[in-house]
Amino acid sequence: MKTAAETPSRRDFLKMTWAFFGGLATLEMGGMALAYLQPRVAEGEFGSVFNLGPVENFPPGSVTHITNGRFYLVRLADGGLLALYHRCTHLGCTVPYDQTAGAFICPCHSSQFDLQGEVQNPPAPRPLDLFPLEVKDGEILVDTAQPVQRDRFDPGQVVYPPA
Repeated sequence: MKTAAETPSRRDFLKMTWAFFGGLATLEMGGMALAYLQPRVAEGEFGSVFNLGPVENFPPGSVTHITNGRFYLVRLADGGLLALYHRCTHLGCTVPYDQTAGAFICPCHSSQFDLQGEVQNPPAPRPLDLFPLEVKDGEILVDTAQPVQRDRFDPGQVVYPPA
């Protein structure tokens, strides 16, 4: 039997060393797995809040594609604002805005949407989704974390900047 005053044998020392480094490697792997599972949302990327700047930068009647945010900022002729998700509600294709037609036309199955995102030509079953939008201190803020599904266009969905 060994006493507390005895030094560990070489074999015991190597066992303790391997156990220590094995435990350390296990902790590091667990930490990396947790870091991988954490959502990473940086400012200015899809899933975060976009600050688009002053309302004056977007003239009435304009459509601006915010590529990083995956949405269109639509400034209606009456000055109202909508943030339309650029994903088609039929099969999820990216819907480009056709300047000459003044509409969003899906390249996959020709669904067509007007400036409010309403379906003008099926097969899309419902209007384009919206992102929550607010005007704070004259700046347009769009939250892309949760798209809002809708069955139809409602004038209450339009956000008007303060006069």
